[in-house]
Amino acid sequence: MVHHTISSSSTSAASASSKIRVMKRLLRFLACAAIVGALASCAVKKPPPAPAPPPAREEPGLPPPGPVADTAPIGPAIERARSRWVPVRWAELPGFEQDNTTDAWNAWIKSCERPGPTFARLCSEVRRLSLGSVEEQRNWMKARLQPYRVEPLPGAGAAAAEGLLTSYFEPSYDASRTARAGFGVPLYRAPATLGQRRPWYTRQEMEALPEARAQLAGTEIAWLADPLDALILQIQGSGRVRLTEADGSQRLVRLAFAATNDQPYRSPGKWLIDQGLLRGDVTWPGIRNALAANPQALQGFLWSNPRMVFFREEALSPLDAQFGPKGAQGVPLTPGRSIAVDPQSIPYGTPVWLSSQGPVANLQRLVLAQDTGSAIVGAVRADYFAGWGAEAGDFAGRMKQPLKLWVLWPR
Repeated sequence: MVHHTISSSSTSAASASSKIRVMKRLLRFLACAAIVGALASCAVKKPPPAPAPPPAREEPGLPPPGPVADTAPIGPAIERARSRWVPVRWAELPGFEQDNTTDAWNAWIKSCERPGPTFARLCSEVRRLSLGSVEEQRNWMKARLQPYRVEPLPGAGAAAAEGLLTSYFEPSYDASRTARAGFGVPLYRAPATLGQRRPWYTRQEMEALPEARAQLAGTEIAWLADPLDALILQIQGSGRVRLTEADGSQRLVRLAFAATNDQPYRSPGKWLIDQGLLRGDVTWPGIRNALAANPQALQGFLWSNPRMVFFREEALSPLDAQFGPKGAQGVPLTPGRSIAVDPQSIPYGTPVWLSSQGPVANLQRLVLAQDTGSAIVGAVRADYFAGWGAEAGDFAGRMKQPLKLWVLWPR
């Protein structure tokens, strides 16, 4: 019988070989694991650090956004030819925090079309702020400007210190290019001989003297229906008319101030009072009512004011129609945001804080000094541009109230 037996040496060899195979497999496993781990570590990237929050918006040349402390030094008073400016804190301006200054920014941008040297350096900032919020505009003014209360010079009297606000407007009428039935009141261009005689003929002489009438012949721009409308247009200094041409076509034009006859202005309303025909209601509606009741007084009423205004015709585009006529600064006026001032008290182009309370209106707002007038004389004196048309005319005809003014001057 054959027996198969395994010797002890063969068994030891087999065991060692098995251990080697296990070790190789273990090493291969560990190597693979290391490779997988390395690949995994490469695939996972750390997230980038979060970006820093952007800084608050700040444009070159503009103060940082946010509230501006009203603590800057205010400096000494300033004297001008007909006024004294006393520096004050912004908190003194009544209603400053409530005004919608964006309504005034269009008027300010208009002033920047012809700025004086004092404000020219600020105009680039004014233009950029046209798209800013009310708060940004208000903070910019506090940072860049110093408010001064406008006062009369010493010795001017209590009445001058109280101040006076009146209003003016741009009349709007129908007109004819030629004289015809219903349109017989002429409006004139400046005659060629205007500079040859100073003063030129009075209003009465222009109607009554043959030599004056001869020099006016051919200078008629347009004809109105009502002599009182013509006087109002001349007193206001400009107007817009819906002009019917000789061929029947119509177009809207502006009759802008061109010159005067250099005669003094005298109030026709005061003449009515002196004649005992008007009491108290010295407004255009009141004047019309007095003349309707006393038609025999019309000619004397018209001739009581010797001053005559001559006009020039200007095309009126849809864009131009959104603004008033050009004021003395040479820029179009903005309804409710332009005022006429005495330039020896307040220079043209100056932003002004206006405050007036009375029976016609309560006004606390930012306005621009862009015009003047022969009756606008003194420190605390302003004429408020109300706009155009019948509603503006009614407002302007009734406005006569106490006034306070503050100029806003660059620091």
